[in-house]
Amino acid sequence: MNETQQDVRRLGVETTGIEIIEEAERTAQPRDLFWPWFAANVSVFGISYAAFVLGFGISFWQSVVVVLIGVIASFALCGIIALAGKRGSAPTMILSRAAFGVTGQKVPGVISWLTSIGWETFLTINATLATATVMHQLGWGGGTTTKIIACIVVAALVVLASVAGYHIIMRMQSWLTWITGIITIVFMIVAASHIDWSKVTAMPSGSWQQTIGALVMVMTGFGLGWINIAADWSRYQRRDASGGQIVVWNTFGGAIAPVILVIFGLLLAGSDKKVASGILANPIGALAEILPTWFLVPFLIAAILSLVSGAVLGIYSSGLTLLSLGVRIPRPTAALVDGVILTLGTIYVVFVAESFASPFQSFLITLGVPLASWAGIMIADIALRKRSYAEEDLFDPAGRYGAWDWTSIGILVITSLIGWGLVVNNYAQDASWNNWQGYLLHPLGLGTYDAKTASWSGNWAYANLGVIAALVLSFLAAYILRRQKVAMQETGPIAEPDAAPAVTKA
Repeated sequence: MNETQQDVRRLGVETTGIEIIEEAERTAQPRDLFWPWFAANVSVFGISYAAFVLGFGISFWQSVVVVLIGVIASFALCGIIALAGKRGSAPTMILSRAAFGVTGQKVPGVISWLTSIGWETFLTINATLATATVMHQLGWGGGTTTKIIACIVVAALVVLASVAGYHIIMRMQSWLTWITGIITIVFMIVAASHIDWSKVTAMPSGSWQQTIGALVMVMTGFGLGWINIAADWSRYQRRDASGGQIVVWNTFGGAIAPVILVIFGLLLAGSDKKVASGILANPIGALAEILPTWFLVPFLIAAILSLVSGAVLGIYSSGLTLLSLGVRIPRPTAALVDGVILTLGTIYVVFVAESFASPFQSFLITLGVPLASWAGIMIADIALRKRSYAEEDLFDPAGRYGAWDWTSIGILVITSLIGWGLVVNNYAQDASWNNWQGYLLHPLGLGTYDAKTASWSGNWAYANLGVIAALVLSFLAAYILRRQKVAMQETGPIAEPDAAPAVTKA
């Protein structure tokens, strides 16, 4: 390692972009994956998410089952995608070129970039609104000036950490895990007095179609919302790292906090309708309103840090995705560009838009369909491959992966069209631009649309089957139709550097 590389490593600033990670730099172990995934998902926003689950009209116990299955299964899918990072030591969207072609990957790449930008902006918006709410309750303001300052501070924290890169983010996430984790536990102890078990258990059960709808939303909001960046954090894994442990630590780190927090949120939202309704307008701020004054500042710290933690992962990966699309700028600059977009989006929503929760959920489901389709194709590709990626060919359109994989592109288009036909816009008035969805429900006898009220009727109408359909159908199609092509891609020599020396176990 030369003197310049040593200086960079000592400072913790990452200059590596979408290129293959050098073998000497691949020193991470599976357990290291716990920190970024846990820190990004120990957000108190997970408590607020419970109100969205109960909005499907299901009981507490149905909701618990939905949370357990949806959160764990969706993060397990992230764990599978993370295997590609170890095999190819490159960002997720570069590794996806093996399935879509070096040039063809730009199609799902754009979807991935929009999803990451949307998530990080949403988290920054929540941090800004939470700050204003807490400041108002403390009597320190909470108006426009407070929001402007909060927006600047939060955006600056996110952008600076993302520009610094992998090494600083990993160190930062380990500290944030302890800080936010401890404060969140105290929050749960303080807020527990608001739980009314009799009201929680009295909530009526919903149909199994409503339960499936809630399950799809949970999967989309948690693991599937991160799945397009899963390999970004495993690309520094040692080449001899256990694939099973990568999946386990990725799943455990991502799922453990949301499972606990959402279930606690179910208890709170089920006990207090005011909290449940307030969450829709200001997810974090509504939780602050039930807290004693002495705990508002620690709560604000935990809320901001947890949301910043999630936004940092998003903007770091969106910068890598931007580079994978062919934008020729340094990685730190790409993160800065996305930071500017994030800041502008936050300013618009906080100071101009009247509502953001409903349009965001509509946006999430819309992008969730093609993202689920991409995930199915990518998981099938990972399952079919028996060897590491031919790393140089990931950057060569004339290489073994080719410029375009029309089979994968076709599967993505067809399954997305099927998926969009099976999801509906739950927020027709706030997001009327999405009212075109659901066009297969009536022909298949799954729902009926009322143009006058812009609403659907029928047990399956709001189950959002399209996300699951896109995921499953794309996986099956890719696994069957691309089997021979993957086998051909793996013929011939593939340079596989020797693994780093084994680590002595204590």
